[in-house]
Amino acid sequence: MKFDDFLIRDIFNWGLTNFSDTNTTIPAVNIKETADNYEVEVAAPGMTKNDFRVQLDGNSLVISSEKTTGKEEKEDTRYVSREFSYQSFSRTFNLQKDVVDTERIQAKYEDGVLHLLIPKMEHVKQKQPRLIEIS
Repeated sequence: MKFDDFLIRDIFNWGLTNFSDTNTTIPAVNIKETADNYEVEVAAPGMTKNDFRVQLDGNSLVISSEKTTGKEEKEDTRYVSREFSYQSFSRTFNLQKDVVDTERIQAKYEDGVLHLLIPKMEHVKQKQPRLIEIS
């Protein structure tokens, strides 16, 4: 299965897959293809890089997060209402090992977006057009 084939199925199944087990929305993902790489952007404002786990398990790239937040209150405080926030998600993308270089995948979190750079193997990179001289 190609990386973009999985993406297409993911788009068509959006209604079934955009919520996690805790009924929170899964962050939106953009996937861009360049001549040399696939670039994945996961919208996740308010998080830190330590909130994420990016794992390669065979041909599966798993992006997940679990975050619990709550207000600290003093012991002598009587609660009328108190709300905690718990968010978790997991997205899995199937990669073809003969298409992407899984050893060189990079990830960084910046300005509320988790960025992943997934390099293509040398033999599948798009070559620039070249002019063939006619003799």
